[in-house]
Amino acid sequence: MKFMRITVSGKNIDITDALRDMAESKLEKIDKLFSSEVDAQVTMSVEKNRQIVEITIPLKNGVLLRAEEATGDMYTSIDKSIEKLHKQLEKQKTRIERRYRGHESIRLENIPDVEEAEKGELKIVKTKRFPVKPMDPEEAVLQMELLGHSFFVFGNSESDEVNVVYKRKDGNYGLIEPTIY
Repeated sequence: MKFMRITVSGKNIDITDALRDMAESKLEKIDKLFSSEVDAQVTMSVEKNRQIVEITIPLKNGVLLRAEEATGDMYTSIDKSIEKLHKQLEKQKTRIERRYRGHESIRLENIPDVEEAEKGELKIVKTKRFPVKPMDPEEAVLQMELLGHSFFVFGNSESDEVNVVYKRKDGNYGLIEPTIY
């Protein structure tokens, strides 16, 4: 039974049948990892000489699987992003299993185990506390740049919520406005 609904779209590129078929056939190989219906969004884009593939799979339990690869060839980018997605699932299998036991989006038995040494259990080694100053997003970007960081947590003076600004790989900035569900 097929669990994955795949949507392929393009940005600054016309998606050929060959590209669409390749992306779908590669994703169907990891379909066995899911035990309920999931939507996979594949976005292909071209920026200068970079062929970029971004795959996003939101799961029902709130987990978001995402992989992005950029190479000089779209087919290689597809292969590498699928491989990255698969490695993420393998590496995080035990954490997903522990945290989302009872959720049935992922078929954990179909994800191969990774050697313990390769897994490297993630640990929080430092906790930082700091006051969150109210400011607008533009001021937060300026503050982030002044500090030389790639992200900055701040209190949004417009919404009275905690937000994050970050520097994107393309040199632009992003704003994260979390919502709790």
